[in-house]
Amino acid sequence: MNIRNCRAWLAAGALALCLPAAPALAQEAIAQFDIASSQALKPGQFVWKDGGDTSEPVTVSVSIPLQRAYVFRGSTLIGVSTVSTGKPGHETPTGEFEILQKKVMHKSNLYNDAPMPFMQRLTWDGIALHAGAIPGRPASHGCVRLPAAFAKKLFAATEMGALVSINNDPYDPLSAPPLPAENFESSMAGTLTASQDVVPGRGIRTATAP
Repeated sequence: MNIRNCRAWLAAGALALCLPAAPALAQEAIAQFDIASSQALKPGQFVWKDGGDTSEPVTVSVSIPLQRAYVFRGSTLIGVSTVSTGKPGHETPTGEFEILQKKVMHKSNLYNDAPMPFMQRLTWDGIALHAGAIPGRPASHGCVRLPAAFAKKLFAATEMGALVSINNDPYDPLSAPPLPAENFESSMAGTLTASQDVVPGRGIRTATAP
């Protein structure tokens, strides 16, 4: 499953734009969300509105070229955020992953006990979603850093085993119309049976992932 499959998860609607108003978690909401405002997000800014059926599963798609994370609940887009992925020499691996572990406060086992708030582990060798600095470029040691307030919301919304797609596709799913639900279901079925390898100890990844 690559980011193009996320077209099926897009649902039209207005979302609230959450802007960091201070170094703390203060935010300012504006009324209108559209593709232009999403693309104009500055480092540390995000969009979030989760007002739908909370029984639907949450999935995440991360675009490394766009430095964006897209969050869906079922077929509804509920969040878009700026992110910071791995810097040169510590590139974030691409592929399909499951959330393997969740901890509100975690410290890195690899990098001097670096704090990793709202950690959601994707592999057992150090890759996770977590709150961290968002400088507007890839700057992590391989993890996907999220704005702190966004990381907290995402942590509360996801469950163990939730699917996370990380890709090198510079395609923004907000720019395309949604696919019919039946197309999405058949697409997902094909992806999960034909394109997916299970790498022991590392979570779910595509066959082409490094």
